Amino acid sequence: MLDILLVDDDVEFSDVVCHIVEFLGHNISTATSLKEAHQWFENNTFDHVLLDFMLPDGSGLHLLDHLKTIGQSPKITLISGHPSVKGILAEMCEPNVGHLLKPLQREDLELVLNGPKKAVKKAKSGGITRHFGGLIGESEVMHKLYNMIERVAKTNANVMLMGESGAGKEVVAQAIHNASQCEGPLVASNCGALSKELIGSELFGHEKGAFTGAIARKEGVFEQSNNGTLFLDEVTEMPIDMQPNLLRVLETKKVTRVGGNREIPTNCRVISATNRSLTDLAQNNIIREDIYFRLAVFPIDIPPLRDRKEDIPLLAKAFLDQLNDENGTAFSWTPAQLKELQSYEWPGNVREIRHAIHRAFIMSDPQTSDIILPDNLESPFSRVNNQTADKIVSAGQTIEEVEKELIHATLDKVQGNKTLAAQMLGISTKTLYNRLNAYGGIGEYK
Repeated sequence: MLDILLVDDDVEFSDVVCHIVEFLGHNISTATSLKEAHQWFENNTFDHVLLDFMLPDGSGLHLLDHLKTIGQSPKITLISGHPSVKGILAEMCEPNVGHLLKPLQREDLELVLNGPKKAVKKAKSGGITRHFGGLIGESEVMHKLYNMIERVAKTNANVMLMGESGAGKEVVAQAIHNASQCEGPLVASNCGALSKELIGSELFGHEKGAFTGAIARKEGVFEQSNNGTLFLDEVTEMPIDMQPNLLRVLETKKVTRVGGNREIPTNCRVISATNRSLTDLAQNNIIREDIYFRLAVFPIDIPPLRDRKEDIPLLAKAFLDQLNDENGTAFSWTPAQLKELQSYEWPGNVREIRHAIHRAFIMSDPQTSDIILPDNLESPFSRVNNQTADKIVSAGQTIEEVEKELIHATLDKVQGNKTLAAQMLGISTKTLYNRLNAYGGIGEYK
């Protein structure tokens, strides 16, 4: 039984949440403002705080700062009313802060409060089965994937997810975490988005005063994910000279914060992800062999969408149902439209089809139930990639020559915008800089 504080000024919403939480067997108290929440914490402690982002006397984020000041650390789940706000909150907050969207369902609260032990292997919504809480697809390759998830979830083995950009590696990581029924959280970190100077602090934490700007002690993601799952995205973009530090933690299951001298035990499953091929990993000195064998105890290949086209109608219906629920609309697909979606190759995989459906949804008349697909399903990224690939590839070229020409052609197309070019190429900005340095062409695009 948990002691829970709900901080929300919507009385009707609070009544519904209280009813669900009590049904789930927990104690719940309520506050309608930051001031009332502060008063509750003067003489009480709580295991979990359900916190509205927008409150009458300020942002719910201010309560997070207050809790740090008074030394309390309940689990926090922020509640917002729009998907875009949820995305912004995810970027602003620490990885162990959860997020929920209004309107809440009983299953949402049950998973947040009771954890994955209460989650079922399959859950149906709108006639579509979501395996392990999020994966959609009934093709043969997806059922093979479900079988691998179920088997590895029963162990504590580290997993490496391999697949193209947009194929759903983070969703698979969440599925493994859900199926594992572990007590701790899932914490995600993108190794490709961190500079060499910051990656040690992100992974292992730091002590106050360890370096300029370290004004307080910080727990790294290994500590944050204790008794849970740590998801290291783009792990192959980690600087090669930082990899021995990671290897030591994987071998000893102990971390030492930057600027500290005390070893701290850590216990988490590491799920890593890369969009690079095995050949690329083996030949180009991207990841140390000993690190690979520690991370890829159980490697999983995630199939691209073009290899499971029979799943496209299910995905299309699920994405459209979600948009309808969020916006109070009633759009539906025609058989011809679903066939059109199936006929396209979707080089950007699930991410691309979701984007295309969202774009079509915005352009359609909400007074009707007719969804309007664009005349051309190609995204500008896939169109440019196809054009540049057709232009630069010829027999007899080395891989390095092709890669160099592709990078330069893409940068020329976007007027030297490295962030946009990296997105189009499916790599991190850091990797793009490394490639330009290797080819001696960084000066052309400053």
